[in-house]
Amino acid sequence: MDVQTVLQELELLGSERTKKVYMQQGAREPLFGVATGAMKPIVRKIKINQALAEELYATGNYDAMYLAGMIADPKAMTEADFDRWMQSAYFYMISDFIVAVTLAETDFAQAVSNRWIATGKELYVSAGYSCYCWLLGNRRDEEFDREKLDIMLETVEKTIHSSPGRTKYAMNNFVSTVGVSYIPLHEKAVSVANTIGTVEVFRGKTKCSVPVAASEIQKAVDKGRLGFKRKNVRC
Repeated sequence: MDVQTVLQELELLGSERTKKVYMQQGAREPLFGVATGAMKPIVRKIKINQALAEELYATGNYDAMYLAGMIADPKAMTEADFDRWMQSAYFYMISDFIVAVTLAETDFAQAVSNRWIATGKELYVSAGYSCYCWLLGNRRDEEFDREKLDIMLETVEKTIHSSPGRTKYAMNNFVSTVGVSYIPLHEKAVSVANTIGTVEVFRGKTKCSVPVAASEIQKAVDKGRLGFKRKNVRC
């Protein structure tokens, strides 16, 4: 399949209702409004195709960019490639659910995430913390530097309430994920979650729903899911 054929198939799968929802979340034209699940038959036909993924991502069409993340070959991408993708990530669904997810399947994911977090730029920081969430929920605890994660938790505790909206959301999710999926710092994450309490994020004047980290961790404990690891990062 070439890029034009894929775009035609995506257009047929789009709906105005889904498009409206995506645009309310931050997506902008061009886009068709394709539900993620509706893309899976296309993914099964294409499988992994990095060249096509690059072409689709470069279109700037949100649906095509999302599909690009689903068919990309992370092992064929360099740190510079991910930096380039981040430059085009104009809202969190791209930065956190396309770029960060794909990055999480590389050997240099933590190094790139650390670098992005250090920039202080809202979506870069959001993508960095989100990537750590994907990693923590998938990889063995032994693959992480406990001291590094401890410092990250302390940074979140001190800065979350004064951070930009998407950074707040990703930081909050990071605390929950450490508390659930990284056993060595479970107690520390619970303590940080209790300290930060409720996190408020606004889109314009609208208050967004943010899960309370302490409650999310406790729910996992109650369900016997402490230490949970998913088999795959990408669906």
